[in-house]
This record gives sequence, C-alpha cells and structure tokens, in this order.
Amino acid sequence: MELDICEIFYSLQGESTFTGLPCIFIRLSGCNLNCSWCDTRYAGEESYTMRFDQILKKLESFPCLLVEITGGEPLLQDNTPALISVLLKKGYQVLVETNGSKSIKPLPPECIKIMDIKCPSSNESDSFLPENISLLTKQDEIKFVLGSRKDYTFAKSIIENDLSYISPEKIHLSPVFGCIAPDTIATWILDDNLSARLSLQQHKIIWDPDKRGV
Repeated sequence: MELDICEIFYSLQGESTFTGLPCIFIRLSGCNLNCSWCDTRYAGEESYTMRFDQILKKLESFPCLLVEITGGEPLLQDNTPALISVLLKKGYQVLVETNGSKSIKPLPPECIKIMDIKCPSSNESDSFLPENISLLTKQDEIKFVLGSRKDYTFAKSIIENDLSYISPEKIHLSPVFGCIAPDTIATWILDDNLSARLSLQQHKIIWDPDKRGV
C-alpha cells in the first residue's frame, strides 16, 4: 500500500491538547477545500508517493511515538485508515487532523480525531458533514479557526447546541494568525463563560510563522 505524501517532519505539536509535545507529522497531499486563510496550500501541489514500509522506516528515524496525520485533507486518500491501523499496531499514538468534510467513520476508533469545523470567514462553512459530530468520542477534539466575530458566534452556537458531551478542554477556538488578536477572542470567551479553550498556534509563535517543517 502507498500514499501521496507532501512532507514528513519531526517538531513540537503546535495545536490541540498535545501542544508542546514532540510529534512526528505526516502531511498528506491533496485537499478538497479552498479556505481563505489556508496556510498549507503547498500541500495541494507538492506530492511524492511512499509505500507503507518506506513511511515506517522514516518514522523509525525519529525518537518519538506520537504521530499526527494531517494535510491537506488526509481522508481524501483511501489508504489513510489502513496506515493508521498499522501505526497503532506498531505502538504509535495517532492523531488525525481532518476538515470534517469527509466521513470519519472509516477511521480506527483508537486514533484521536481532531476535527476542524470551518467557520464563515473560511468560505467553506457549508462543507462540514453534521453526522461527523455523532461519530466523535470523548477522546476526540474539535477546532474552530476564527477570523471574525461572526465566526465566533457561529462556533458558539455549535458548541452550546451540539457539543455538550465533548469536554471543554478538547474544544479549541484558534485565531487566524495575524487576522484577529487572541485577547479579543479571550474576552468573548470570558464574557460568555463559553465551554471552550483559547488555542494559539504555538509553532507560529516559536518560529517564523511562514517556516515549514515545524
């Protein structure tokens, strides 16, 4: 089996409840969305094919058992769930970041899904599959990327009406980098006593925001 890969690299996890932990990233090629604020457009353009055994050999060169599969959109490739199963059997803890436009049902239950629900400013808010919410488990996480007050109101409605069974620590409100100030979102959360956490893209704070491979 094989997958189309954009890049594989070792860095610190910059988002989710795993923020700050060493992590191996497998960025798969291809995306079905065109978000206005996308910071990984190259993932839709750069691609090389790797067999599973080649991917595993690459991972073994890093001293880490935490792996995130991201994109692009990793669920565009039919072999993604199979790779996740292989990684889980090898003892890796696997995170999968998905844009929510494809069903997460094929994913092994042991992996942790980090699902991005697109807000209006992305211009892709109609892409989300609502049934994916019912497929989330208590270990899974939700992310809303906010670029405006309208985005916050959109996220707040979903959080209050549909995500009551997801722990607040696993619901992330993340500002579009350079578009909206984190303290603005912090104020909204506090004013509304919203059951969610403010999450910043730590890798963009540590390194140059445009730096790749971090």
